[in-house]
Order: sequence, then structure tokens, then C-alpha cells
Amino acid sequence: MDKILEVKRLKVAFRTTNGTLKAVRDISFDLERGKTLAIVGESGSGKSVTSKAIIGILAGNAIVEGGEILYDGKDLLRVPEDVMHKLRGDKISMIFQDPLSSLNPIVKIGKQITEAMLLKNKSNRREARKDFNDMLRLLKTHMLAASDAKDAARINEMCATFDKFSIQATKLEQAYNAAHSEATELISNLEDLLFKASKKQNIDYKARLNELAQKLPRIENPYFTYHYQAQLQSTRANLLSAAKTDGEARPAAAVKAMEELRALLQQIVAQNRPDFFRIGFYLYKNPNADLSEQPIEKINADMLKYLDDNFMLEFVAMEEKGVAHSYSTALEAKKQVLAELKKAHDFYSGDFDKASAKQLCKQLTAKIAPSIDRLEVIKDSAAYAFGTSLDHAIDQYFYHMRNNPREEARFARQTRRRESLIARGKTVEWKVIPKNVYDLSDLKGNILTVIDRLIERYEAYVANSAHVDLHARGIALVDFFKEKASQAVYRITKSMAKERAIHLMEEVGIHEPRTRYYQYPFEFSGGMRQRIVIAIALAADPDILICDEPTTALDVTIQAQILELINKLKRERNLSIIFITHDLGVVANMADNIAVMYAGKIVEYGTANDIFYDPRHPYTWALLSSMPDLDTKEKLESIPGTPPNMIYPPQGDAFADRNKYAMKIDFEQQPPMFKVSETHSAATWLLHPDAPKVEMPKIISARIERMKKAEVE
Repeated sequence: MDKILEVKRLKVAFRTTNGTLKAVRDISFDLERGKTLAIVGESGSGKSVTSKAIIGILAGNAIVEGGEILYDGKDLLRVPEDVMHKLRGDKISMIFQDPLSSLNPIVKIGKQITEAMLLKNKSNRREARKDFNDMLRLLKTHMLAASDAKDAARINEMCATFDKFSIQATKLEQAYNAAHSEATELISNLEDLLFKASKKQNIDYKARLNELAQKLPRIENPYFTYHYQAQLQSTRANLLSAAKTDGEARPAAAVKAMEELRALLQQIVAQNRPDFFRIGFYLYKNPNADLSEQPIEKINADMLKYLDDNFMLEFVAMEEKGVAHSYSTALEAKKQVLAELKKAHDFYSGDFDKASAKQLCKQLTAKIAPSIDRLEVIKDSAAYAFGTSLDHAIDQYFYHMRNNPREEARFARQTRRRESLIARGKTVEWKVIPKNVYDLSDLKGNILTVIDRLIERYEAYVANSAHVDLHARGIALVDFFKEKASQAVYRITKSMAKERAIHLMEEVGIHEPRTRYYQYPFEFSGGMRQRIVIAIALAADPDILICDEPTTALDVTIQAQILELINKLKRERNLSIIFITHDLGVVANMADNIAVMYAGKIVEYGTANDIFYDPRHPYTWALLSSMPDLDTKEKLESIPGTPPNMIYPPQGDAFADRNKYAMKIDFEQQPPMFKVSETHSAATWLLHPDAPKVEMPKIISARIERMKKAEVE
């Protein structure tokens, strides 16, 4: 399972005048790459708080009491704001319930979509170059360590060659991108002019045609217009000729010339892209060579053979030795540190003082560092974030060890004062703020969880060591270098950003995007505003998209369109999605996995089939029973009562007061997560072997039977 995001034992509370409100209480889940996780529950269940914790926008009175949110080798709860700023909106984007909360009412839509692209591009290029250099330097170190001394000169030469021809390739790609950008801008200008011409608007055709003709030379690039030169010259002549046409014939001649140019440019832009990584090596070795007369397909094929025969096969063989050395070094370090981690588990299970706990944390962090295989493209976030997570868990433990007695004393003092005033007949309008104390055994459990998770990861890593495909890792590393080199030169101009924004608007289903690009948010309907917000969220091409009830404020038909759109974008872009909703019916056809939340806890977790065909928690039953469909004839059931006041979390199952199946133990003790299957679990005492057998509501069982029957038919 390829996990892109891991949430581990997350606990979030809020300071209020009446006490500390426990919003999220020890929840864990994983988000798989390219999958949709739906988080479902009533208002106040902690869904949105969880999403805001992930993207780092919790309110100022929020307290993160524990847990980790692991992404790309980082714990998002511990990273500085400048690091989080680079991730937010770029790698992780969010769509909110009310689209107007994400839109500036006095800024045109086009500017709002392009703003993020332009702001992020410069920093992304700088980061990509740094990543390339750092990884190549590290690879060379391991290649040298894995080879004989006599091979050192060759390794240094090959790594230098790799770096130099990659720079050559990036320069070629940069020039190509500039020509491509100019062509894209010209297409955009032509689209605008042709649109205005179709609407009979007043246009200075002579000036505009001459302007277009002057811009055409900017797109000339040997790898972009290699066999279109004659056509470009002919089309340029047609533009200049149309500009000289007088009278009523000029608009028709101008439109014809612009349509011809647009068709030609679209053909040029749509052609296959040269592989500059291959071409860069060839021109590094043959600086005076001219490839401009060959078709792109032939160039790509010939350059691949030349690259393989003269460099890449040898480089990959040496690279694999470096990858193997990095892997085996990290593997041995993992084996050694496992014993240290188990000793640390024993240490933190007992009594310890802060100084010794911190010292051991520092020592462990130093020993974990060499156990991380830093040539792995996909990072082991638990290992990278181990030191900060353990250090934070220790700080939390000792802070509340000191603070608990103070809170107890403060609560007792205020209680005595209030009772004294009441006893003297005074009217007391103020209330005693509930004591904010933490169970030290739970806080110690947080420390042990950080250690236990890494032990589990490392044991699995060691057990799987015989099946690791080092060749595949080497190829993935070359792909990483190619991607970073390409990102380093991918410069987005304003015209490129505009064209990309228009394409995004088309992608999310906005008609006539060239006109609507210049409109304000108030000129769009609710559904169209939400489409704009989705376009903004996708502008930086994120890995993760968080949708916080994006359809709640929309009517039913628009809801369906937005859901269908999100599903389509997920498939086309391989997005990983967290979809938050209070309505199980909304996610029936889009969720891969579903987490049902109530009172800050996940009470049931499983695949969509698990939740809809085999629900086990009474709260899930209640949600399903209140969900309408066309075939249900029985009266829909509402959920009685209201959620509990989370300033005073219930001792047992939070749903017990509203649960007609509740037993005595539900009011006394929180149920653990009982495993139903490998993919399905639920926190209800009804799954205990000694619990009485209870059938799910008839309205649900009948619906399940109908769904199964419909699938067979």
C-alpha cells in the first residue's frame, strides 16, 4: 500500500472561556496515493478540524495535544510555517464549503487562478535545482563507497558528465519552453481576437495583424518549429497581406489569416515533445551537430540509443552499486538500531526524569539518521520525523506532569470560592472553568507509539529485504533527476499562466472561459464559483486535495456535477483526496475508504463496500437510516438527541446516550476498535464476543438486499 499521508493518534482541543473542548480525540488513518478517503459525520464530529490540522490552518485557540501528520518525510504538525507555506496550496490544496470564503470579491477570476502559479513557480524552480544537486552528490558518495579505488576517477567523471549534460538539457528545454510559451500566448491572443471578431466588436485589424507578424519569429526554435519554417513564413506573409487590405474586405481577410495561423500554431504546439535529457547528452558530446532537420520521433529514438550505448547503461550499472550500497548500509543500521529502539521502549515504559529522557531521545535520533536510505525517492516519513516526534511527545509528558497539579489546585480553589459565595447567599453568575488535566499514562503512550511504529516499520523492512528490486530503484532515481531538471527550468510567464488558467476553467466545466476569465466572483452562480475554487486548488498541480463539504451549499443537480467533476479529476491527475461530508450518500460512488467520525473519534473504518454493505456501528446505522433513496418505502429514521458537550467528554462511548442498542458498559468504558476484516473495523461493544446479538435496522438490511440484487442483475 502506497501511503501518501499518515495521520497517527491526532488529538486537537480548543481553549474556550468555559474550558477545553476536545475536538479530535486520538484518531489515526492513512491516505493511499490516488485514492479517496471520505470522512463522514455530523457537525462537530471533528472532520473539519482534522482537515485544517493537515493543512496547518487551525484557529489560534487550538491546542495540538498529540499525534503526528506524516507527509514526504515531514511531520506537518512540527514543521515551521515557512516550510508549511511551501506545501500549502502547492502539494496539499483545500476546497471549502462556501466558495466565497476562498475568493476575493474585488479581484477578477483570472488573476485569482494565475496568482498561485506565478508565486510558486520561482521557489519551485529553486527547490528543484537544490534537490537535483543534493541527490546527485549523495549518489556519487555511495557509488564511490561501493566501488574499487581504481574506479573512482571514472565515477567522478561520469557524475560530472551527468551534471553537465543535464545542464545542457535544461538549457535546451528552457529555450524550447520559451518558444512554446510564445506560441501559446499567440494562440491565446488569436482566440481573443477571433472571439471579438465573432461578436462584431471594433478591432484595429491592421495594427493587430502587424503585431502578430512581428511576434512570429519569437517562436522559432530548432526543436519546436523544425519542419514548419516554410509554413510559418507563408502564414506571416498572409498576415501582412491581410493588414494591407482596405475597406470591407479587411475583416474577412484578417479573420481568414488569423484562423490559418491559429490552426498552424495549434498543430505545432500539439506535436510530440523532444526528449531533452537524451538530446542534451548528444550535444554535450557533439556540440556542432545539427538535429533540426529530423522528425522529433526519430530524434528521440536515435538519441536514446546513443545515450544508452555511450553513457546511460554504464552509469546505471554504477548507479545500482551506489543504490545497493545505500540500501545495505541503511539496512544494517536498521538491524542495529532495532535493539536500541527496543531498549528505549523499556526505558520509556518505566519511570524516568526529563534530562535522561531527552538525552536518550538525542542519542536515538543520532542513531536513526544513518538507518535512513536517503536515496529512496519515496521517503519513510516515520524515520525522517522520528526525532521531532519523540522530542515533542517527551515535552508534552513533562509539561502536563508539572501542569496537572496546578490545574487541580486552581480548580479546587475556584470551586471553594464559588461554593463559599453561594453558601453566603450571594448570586454567582460565573462558572468554574473545568480543569484541563491530562492522563500521564496516555502521554507516556504517545512516547511509546513513536518508538513502536518505527520498530514495526524497521522489522517489516528487514523482513522484506530479500525481495527489494534495486534495479527498479535505480531507474526511479534517474526519473527523479529528469523530473527535477525539468522543473528547474519550467518558467511560467504571465501569458502561460493565463492560458493554463483558461485550460483549467475548461477542465472544470466553465463555458466561454476566455470571457469569464475577466469576470468577478459575483458574476458566477454558486456552482460555478465552486468550480473556480476547484480550478484554483488544482493550479499548482497538488498531490493531495482536501474537499471540506464542497457541495453542501449547492442544489442537488449541481452537487452531482461537482462530485462527478472531482471524480474525473482524481482519475486524470492521480489525485489523493480527503472528502469531508455529513452525508454518506454523497460519497457512495466516489470513496475508496470511509472513516465515520463521532465526537472526535473514528467509530468505524472500512472500504466503501464495507460501510455500505456491512455496517457495524450503531452510529453508522443511524447515518444510513436517515439517508434517502428512491426505493425505500419505510419512514426514514432521524438520530435522536444531540452530540455530547466535548468540554465534558463522556466516560464511555460518546454515542451511548443516543444509541438504543447501548449496554451498561457503553456508559462506563470506551470501546476499542474491533477488527471485522482486514479492511474493516468498528469501535462498538456490540462486536465483543460476549455481547448480545443485535440485528441492524430493517431499513438498512432491506436496502443492502436491493443493492446486491441490482448488482447481480
